[in-house]
Amino acid sequence: MRALNEEFQLSPDLSYLNHAAVAPWPKCAAEAVSAFAADNAARGATDYPDWLKTENSLRRRAAELINAPSVDDISLLKSTSEGLSLVAYGLPWQAGDNLVIFDCEFPSNRIVWESLIEFGVELRQIPLNPLADPEGDLLAACDARTRLISVSSVQYADGFAADIPRIGRFCREREIRFCVDAIQSIGALKTDVQAWQADFVAADGHKWMLGPEGLALFYCRQPPREQLKLHQYGWHMVANPGDYTTKAWQAAQDGRRFECGSPNLLAASALNASLGLLLETGMAEVERRAIANQRWLREHLEALPELEILTSDRPERQSGIVTFRPRRGDAEALHRHLMQQRVICAPRGGGVRFSPHFYTPGEALERAVAEVKAWLERQSRQG
Repeated sequence: MRALNEEFQLSPDLSYLNHAAVAPWPKCAAEAVSAFAADNAARGATDYPDWLKTENSLRRRAAELINAPSVDDISLLKSTSEGLSLVAYGLPWQAGDNLVIFDCEFPSNRIVWESLIEFGVELRQIPLNPLADPEGDLLAACDARTRLISVSSVQYADGFAADIPRIGRFCREREIRFCVDAIQSIGALKTDVQAWQADFVAADGHKWMLGPEGLALFYCRQPPREQLKLHQYGWHMVANPGDYTTKAWQAAQDGRRFECGSPNLLAASALNASLGLLLETGMAEVERRAIANQRWLREHLEALPELEILTSDRPERQSGIVTFRPRRGDAEALHRHLMQQRVICAPRGGGVRFSPHFYTPGEALERAVAEVKAWLERQSRQG
């Protein structure tokens, strides 16, 4: 197994706790991009067949990462939003239909559904109360006209992990389509789309999967795949993409049917390398370490009475994210202080969000907590 301190060579002045936003690349991904660029600069597309082998490797690794039944279930898209849009505008909606989401979803998993309102589709946004039974509230909002439930596996603002298999069982029993925005879990937590009983799963690669922006994986279960109406067409999404002269064509039967144009092979080279690192480490180990780092931060932040922890303390609800805020003072000011001290984090959910990954060294965690303490002490002195 590769040494993580060699794969992750962040600037020593940084404590990088922002994987829920944009992750740094591991060395293997950076080297893959450099090699791709050098090959292109020296040889043009001479080695294009080898580039396609890398893309095929990425599809296989993505399928393994999420336990997809087949590599045919994987599409490589531009973003999570593109995947969700494929679902929103592919399903056969009728006026009076409804769909159900939580009211705290990231805009990617809200705006696309709001756009359907003009077609007579009702969007039901259910408050997420982490102290109660949020899945029960979500399911209770469904009725005979519910066509879809769409949720984030992990909420971006506070790291709340939903009981995805429970929702999936409910949907499958009632023939409701189930869509999961998994951008805040794939790459950090073990993912099993079959156990989830999800119909659709979308996740961009630039967060916990440690890849570049602009390349996402999209999983579509085989039965509903051909039921999604296509709205994007091009040379790449047909059954025989190399046959440029034929006048007769049909959409590919596999996940390529949603990929209308030329593949992003530069980004594929990076993400393929990053997924290889995650799979080599093993997702059980990745999850164990990521959760351990989050819990270490949580325990040490909870020890500071001046802070309020916004992330659920229930073990089954935890992810790689911990969000907190000062009981007195300005969370945005705390965030500015941390960024100035090179503790890289994000303002989310009315607080400060820390999101370490499995490889994050203990020194980075300790320095982050020390800077939070320093800010609190300064606030106390200022009265």
